Formats: sequence, C-alpha cells, structure tokens
Amino acid sequence: MTAPTPLTPLSPQAVMDAAARLRTLLFEVKKVIVGQDLLLERLLVALLARGHVLVEGVPGLAKTLAIHTTADAIGATFRRIQFTPDLVPADLIGTRIYNQKTGSFEVELGPVFANLILADEINRAPAKIQSALLEAMQERQVTIGLQTFRLPDPFLVLATQNPIESEGTYFLPEAQVDRFMFKVVVSYPGFHEEMTVVERVSQTLSRVSVQLSGDELRALQGMADQVYVHPSVMEYAVTLARATRDPGAVGLPELGRAVTYGASPRASVNLIVGAKALAIVRGREFALPEDVRDLAPEVLRHRILLSYEGLAEEVRLEELVARLIAAVPLPRVHLGDPHGTSSPGVTRDEPA
Repeated sequence: MTAPTPLTPLSPQAVMDAAARLRTLLFEVKKVIVGQDLLLERLLVALLARGHVLVEGVPGLAKTLAIHTTADAIGATFRRIQFTPDLVPADLIGTRIYNQKTGSFEVELGPVFANLILADEINRAPAKIQSALLEAMQERQVTIGLQTFRLPDPFLVLATQNPIESEGTYFLPEAQVDRFMFKVVVSYPGFHEEMTVVERVSQTLSRVSVQLSGDELRALQGMADQVYVHPSVMEYAVTLARATRDPGAVGLPELGRAVTYGASPRASVNLIVGAKALAIVRGREFALPEDVRDLAPEVLRHRILLSYEGLAEEVRLEELVARLIAAVPLPRVHLGDPHGTSSPGVTRDEPA
C-alpha cells in the first residue's frame, strides 16, 4: 500500500484571492439584504465547509430572502420547499410512477435533488418527512424503493423555523438537529437598518448576478480542506465541546445540574471544519483559536439539552453557552513561519 500524497500547501496569494471572491459575493448579496452580517458570514462558512444551517427567527426578518439571495449569487441549482404538516416523503425525495406505455415503474426525482435546498419552516414537517431529510443531510443520498440515488455535489440544506408558533408544528428530533452545522438566531434589525429596509420598499430591488460557479465553489471547498490547524486549536475545540457535557471540568459545577446532555463529538468536528472555512473567508491559510471561539455559539447552542431543573429555573441557553465559552481560555498559539518548508511553523507559547 502506497502512502497518501500530501496536500500541496496553500499559497497566501491564492487564499487572499479566494477571500476577495467571497467578499465580492457578499457585496452582491448585500445589495438586497440589509444587515444580518452574522447570518451571511455563517452561510459562507457553511458553503465552504459543506455544512447545513438552521436559521431561527420571528417572521418578517428576511430569513428566506437572505438564503434565496445567496443562492442566486451562486451558479448552482436551488429549490425552495415549503414544509407543511400534510407533506409526504414522496413530495421531497421523489417516487416511483407506473408508465402505462412501457408497463414498468419509473423513478421521478423530487425537489431535494438540487445543490441548495431551502427547507422553509422545517418545524412544520411531520416525522416521516424529517426522517427522509435526515438521510439526505447525513448520507447525501436518498432511497426510493430499492434504489439509492446520490445527491448533487455540493449539497446544502438551509432551513428556517419560527420559534413563536406552536400550532401545527413539530419538535425537531435531536438526531436531526445535530446534523445542522450551525444554528443561527436572527434578531430584530437596528434602527438605521430598519430605516434602510423601509426606504428600499419604494425602490426596485437590485438584480443579483452570479458571482461564483458550482466548480469555483467546489474549488474553494477544496482549499478549506487544506487549511492548517494547530493541535492546540484542535485541543481548544474539543475542550469547548466537552465543557458542555461536564461544566465542572472548566470550573462551572453549578451548571452541571442544568444540563442533561451536552454536545456530541460532531460539535468538535464542526468547530474545526468551520474554523478552516472561516480562515479562508478571513484570508488566512491557517486557523486560529479565535475562529473556533467565534463559531462556538452557533455550533453549540442547538446541541445542549437542558434538564428539568434547568428548565424550571429558566436557564437561558445563550447565557449558558456564553459562560462556558468564557470559562475556557484561548490557547496562546505563536505564529512563527507558517510558510516554512519543514512544518507549518505554528508553535504554542508555553507559559513562563
């Protein structure tokens, strides 16, 4: 068995060019979308990291428009699926149809066969739909009858849900929620942002032009795979994820009784994969602990299950996650010569 060929180190200029392309894409989206900088950045990171995003917010905050506009700026196939309680799996993945002329069954593929899927109001989907979407998100394939069909590459699910309605909605199972790389909570815009929104109502919205092709997106995903991650950064990510399971390990034993289940190892993986993609967005060929820390709220918030005691005491997940992040110190990573030939040259400063 031959040894695997090592990846070619990323050149600083190639990374800077990639970051410039992503800024151009973001500028194009901002022609339509006002504010929502965090959401748009997380969408870019998810695109590069091949992750799925769950967006939560009250109606009227342009969640769907932000996702739709981002898809328009990417030269990839896009489908919007409006989830309702009466949907069946065939409406999502497709079904077998009998052809009277040939006397045989033929498979008609559903709308899930696209590069970007907008699952609008996903919490209105019944269990059968959620299970069908679960296979698509995790395995990137669907099964119809006895046949299995691969989904297009890239494939990303961008889902929205409304947190204030309960009638006609279903709780997303933990297994499906864990498949989402990020959960982004969209809040109300600021005063000046809302003024800009109102002003644009009387104007014709700018048409969004394609800034990134599907092949270019796949190339950027390959670049993100090659971003260097120092072992100290990996250790930091794992420590953050494990702190949600055992808050006492980071000096917060009082939070232990408020948590029934913490984040799974998938959180550790997503912190690192997301940090590598965020490094590309920020124009670096190496990830920093700050990249992991910045992504931690969106990676961890939907993977923690509060206990009955925590619910009774009205513990807020946002505050709990913020305290856990603050309790884990950032590792001091010294950037020596990250372009050296012997090694990436990133060493950790040991305390005196």
